[in-house]
Amino acid sequence: MKLLQNLHEVLKTLKRRGPTKIYCPRCSGSKIRLSSNLDYWLTPRKYLCENCGYIGPIVMELEKESCE
Repeated sequence: MKLLQNLHEVLKTLKRRGPTKIYCPRCSGSKIRLSSNLDYWLTPRKYLCENCGYIGPIVMELEKESCE
């Protein structure tokens, strides 16, 4: 029971991620999307860059910095 309480406390203190913008790792373009409608649901994510034609599972993400 104590383990569940500790887990609950840890999960409460985790910082929630805000929305991120994704970019192509090859050309740094922002015109990148999932390559198929089945990606992320049935199969692992695979992204397609409309600028350079990159196809792969890796993208760059940028988060807005919060002013705390």
